[in-house]
Amino acid sequence: MKLVGTDIDGTILPPSGRFSERTRAALAALESASIPLVLVTARPPRWVDSIASALGVNGLAVCGNGAVVYDMGERAIVDAVGVPTETLLLMAARLREALPGVVFAIESPHGFSREPGFPLNERNLEPHAVAPFEELPAVLDGSVFKVLALLEDGMSDDMLAVALPLCEGLLEASHSSSVSPLIEIAPLGVTKAFGLARQAERFGVDAADVVAFGDAPNDVPMLEWAGTSYAVANAHADVLAAATHHTASVSEDGVAQVLESLLADAASASEALRN
Repeated sequence: MKLVGTDIDGTILPPSGRFSERTRAALAALESASIPLVLVTARPPRWVDSIASALGVNGLAVCGNGAVVYDMGERAIVDAVGVPTETLLLMAARLREALPGVVFAIESPHGFSREPGFPLNERNLEPHAVAPFEELPAVLDGSVFKVLALLEDGMSDDMLAVALPLCEGLLEASHSSSVSPLIEIAPLGVTKAFGLARQAERFGVDAADVVAFGDAPNDVPMLEWAGTSYAVANAHADVLAAATHHTASVSEDGVAQVLESLLADAASASEALRN
C-alpha cells in the first residue's frame, strides 16, 4: 500500500454527516506512515473545503468525478477538464428527447449554474446563473466539467440505463446516489479512475500499489483500476461486484477497519526486516 484513494459520501462519511473519530484517526495514521491520501469525489471543489477542515487534511483532492484537481490547502482549482459546447448541446438534446421533463445544472470553474426548473437545495450558495441550459455561460465557453441531470420522480438506475447509450463516445455518465433521481455526466474518458491515476503518477505509484474504497456506481472505474479495492457493505450491487474485497459499512467504520489492519501489517513487516 503506497497510496490510498477513497470516495467520501457513503464510504467514509455516514448519513449523519459527521466523520467518526476512528475514521479521522485512521486517515491521520496514513500521513504518519508517509502514505499519500487522495480524496476522490463527485462533489464540486467548494464542497470539499468543509471536508478538509473536518478531517484535518490538506494536499490534493480529485473532484467532479475525476475532472478537477483541487488544492485543499490553497483552496484553489489546479486543473479542470471541460466539455466542448457542441458536445453539451448534443447531449442535452438527446436526454430531453429520451427523458421528458429532465432539467440540468452544471459545475464549472466559475461555480454552479442551473436551469430555472432545477431545484436549489444548497444553502448559502453564491449568486449564480439561472437560464436555459443552452444559454448558460459555462456551456457556451466550454468550461463545464460536470452536468447534473434531474428527473422528478425518476430513478437514478433507470435514468443511467437510458443515458449510457446516448452518451457513448461523447461523455461519461454515472450516478453517486441510488436515492436521488439524478445522474452525473463528465467529459469523455474522465472518471474517478482517470483522476486517481493522475495523482498516482504524480506520486510515482503504480496502480498495483494503490488501495481504493467506494460505495456508488461512479466509484466502479476507480475500484477496477486500483490494485486493491474495497466496497463498503452499504455499497451499490455494481460496486460490490467490482471490488476485489469487501469491508464493513460506512456506519461501522469499514474503511478505518481496513486501514488499521493494513498499517499494522506494514509495521509488522517493517519490524521483521529490521530484526
